[in-house]
Amino acid sequence: MIEQTLVIIKPDGLKKSLTGNILTRLSETKLEIIAAKMVQVSRELATEHYIHLKDMPFFEELIKYIMGEYHKKKVMALVYWGEGAIQKVRDICGKTNPEEADSVSIRGAYGRITTKGVYENVIHASANMEDAEREIKLWFKPNEVITNIYPVIEEEEKRKIVKWA
Repeated sequence: MIEQTLVIIKPDGLKKSLTGNILTRLSETKLEIIAAKMVQVSRELATEHYIHLKDMPFFEELIKYIMGEYHKKKVMALVYWGEGAIQKVRDICGKTNPEEADSVSIRGAYGRITTKGVYENVIHASANMEDAEREIKLWFKPNEVITNIYPVIEEEEKRKIVKWA
């Protein structure tokens, strides 16, 4: 089945200059990148992304982590698309806990757990189709994705347009 999945190279991955290594590993999936951008993560975006963990004791540390409070204040967000995308990406990423992840996986090779118990696991990958849709719609506007993956509506919008000088 053709699927799409959100991948985020987290602030620690960028700080450690692992972007090339991670993208090379992800290329093994033979999936297509249909969206990519650098993002400074706002508190609102971080909170909405991790809303399912809001009652966990580590929630505030997790929000600070994804916002780049401990590393670079940016992430790289990508959408991968193709046959079995979700499982292929998750297999290469490895388990969420870097100590439990296979040493040849991205998280096993590059992740760590902080003394506060935060998993600095360098990468996020959607867990399932429902999460992928929610996350992709949260991180990307329809016109930022080069393939029509979800239904869209067109609305006329009157707003200030910023162009390069």
